[in-house]
Amino acid sequence: MSYGTDLADAYRVVGAYAGRILKGAKPTDLPVHQAVKVQLVINLKTAKALGLSVPPTLLARADEVIE
Repeated sequence: MSYGTDLADAYRVVGAYAGRILKGAKPTDLPVHQAVKVQLVINLKTAKALGLSVPPTLLARADEVIE
C-alpha cells in the first residue's frame, strides 16, 4: 500500500517551473509548491502473498488497485 503524491501532477509542476525559469524568472523568486493531490495505491497481489486481507471499504477508497 502506498499513499503519496500524484507523479503526473508533480511532473506538470516541474514543467511549469522550467518554463518560467527559461523565460527569465529567477528560481529564488518562484513560490514553493506543495503537493495538493495524493493517491492511495493498493497492491492486492502482494497483500495476498503476505496473507493479508484488505477491507472492501479501503479498496473502494483507493485510487488504484493492482491485482
